[in-house]
Amino acid sequence: MKLTKISGNTYLIPGPTNAGVFVFKDKYALLVDSGDGNQDARSYADILKQSDLNLKYIVNTHGHHDHWGGNNYLQEHHPGCIFYASEQSALFIENGFLFPLYIYGGNPPATLVRGVGGSKSGHIDHRLNPGPIRINDEKFEIVPLPGHALGQIGIATRERVCFLGDALFSQEILDKYRFPFLLDVAAQYRTMNSILELPYDLFVLGHAETVYTAQQIPGLVEFNRSRLDHCMELLLDLLQQPKTREELLEEIIILEDLQPDFHEYCLLHSTLGGMISHLMLNSGLDLQLENGKAYYYQK
Repeated sequence: MKLTKISGNTYLIPGPTNAGVFVFKDKYALLVDSGDGNQDARSYADILKQSDLNLKYIVNTHGHHDHWGGNNYLQEHHPGCIFYASEQSALFIENGFLFPLYIYGGNPPATLVRGVGGSKSGHIDHRLNPGPIRINDEKFEIVPLPGHALGQIGIATRERVCFLGDALFSQEILDKYRFPFLLDVAAQYRTMNSILELPYDLFVLGHAETVYTAQQIPGLVEFNRSRLDHCMELLLDLLQQPKTREELLEEIIILEDLQPDFHEYCLLHSTLGGMISHLMLNSGLDLQLENGKAYYYQK
């Protein structure tokens, strides 16, 4: 990991979860996302210290542990830090048990809690709303990006660099995770449309090796859209015959050649639930209870 300049005072620390950095005139730094845990957060703080920067502000784009998991370390070892997130993201960050609870649908087993970081909770000082915000006398823009997660936001700097969290995925990520985690299908489609209208020059994804230019974004949006379209079309094709949710997931795992562990299985199961709900609202999908099972089918 190293501090990499994007433009002006806007930087990037590349990693499994990319961290954005904005450097203020007084040498304080703002960090966009704190990584998956203590190790990531320690690395980010050390990198900033080596550049004679003082970490002061942390903005979490959404409430998934790989984007806020370093908050506790930073709060403990850099007690002057100030944490920001949207209202909905703050709910999940400050109550870490909620994420495994909702993807499992009940009190989750310990192995799932560990797998998704649900045994920890963070702290948020300020709730962010969409629109302009001033931090340490610098203006930023908070961009609503729901779909992948409740309350997901992006943040744009004065150098016209926008950090998108997980609103879009790179082709490499989508090739590896063919059914990426998603909460709200309709919101994700709206977010992809809204990204095409954003007036910025450069875009940083939470998981990608590339900083994308404005000219590259339409192609990336289209790739993400085509992947989501494929998932929805596959579900409709499979549901020409009634299937339970578990039967449907089994077929998807086989057809898409997925190899999930248990916590990835739960993420897929949750994603499938959101997709089924979307199809019930928009594509004539219905359900019927029979012999103790819920079968979904096309009318």
